[in-house]
Amino acid sequence: MKKLVMVDCLSQFRIRYCVEVEDDIDHALDEVICEYDNLEFKEFSQEHLTPSPTIVSYREINKDEYLRMFDEDNDYLKSWTEEKKLEFINKIDYTMEKE
Repeated sequence: MKKLVMVDCLSQFRIRYCVEVEDDIDHALDEVICEYDNLEFKEFSQEHLTPSPTIVSYREINKDEYLRMFDEDNDYLKSWTEEKKLEFINKIDYTMEKE
């Protein structure tokens, strides 16, 4: 019987901002922290630092839990059909391993 396993991972990015200040360099640090979620605050660049994600936790779930979590994590996609939501399950092709 096939199982669903939810795997939680961490992935890190180095994000760079350039901030113009008058005198106090520390003001640039405060500005980055305060404006981080502001879409008007422009990112200079980013680099993915982790070559592969770090697994934090994993657990077996059922289809109902999957759908509940999908709606919680992607609330803007709640109106999608169940079929469309289930397309985000990654399926291992075990026939390739037998060759």
